[in-house]
Amino acid sequence: MRVPNHRTGGDVGFNMTPMIDIVFLLIIFFLVSSHLAQQEVQLELDLPSAASGEPIDDDSTRRLVVNVLGRETPEGQIMVGGNVMGSDRLSELVEHESRRFDGQVEIRIRSNRHVPYRVVEPILLACARAGVWRVSFAVVSEE
Repeated sequence: MRVPNHRTGGDVGFNMTPMIDIVFLLIIFFLVSSHLAQQEVQLELDLPSAASGEPIDDDSTRRLVVNVLGRETPEGQIMVGGNVMGSDRLSELVEHESRRFDGQVEIRIRSNRHVPYRVVEPILLACARAGVWRVSFAVVSEE
């Protein structure tokens, strides 16, 4: 019978497989989440133009993007997160987000320039009822 020799034992190493798995899962998660976030603002809309305004650089606030579709679709369709919804459902969503983030939520309205104000007004009323006062409109510069 052979007696084990402790002097010629192999090197003890770390198993890197679980760490590599976790890193790949994190990469996939961040790629998917960034793609979904960009999808909201890549919807083709003919945005209104503005001569003045301030760029928004505060990314620490929870932002809800509300798209108001215009000519190609029935006038007044509201789309949030890829889902078309009515003003009642939007009101519930804004109230839920406001409660969830203690009123520290911003609503960004992206509307076609040809959509009348009567379509945008229910969005503003839903924000006021929920106590959300940070509302901004997406526009293009007149430069």
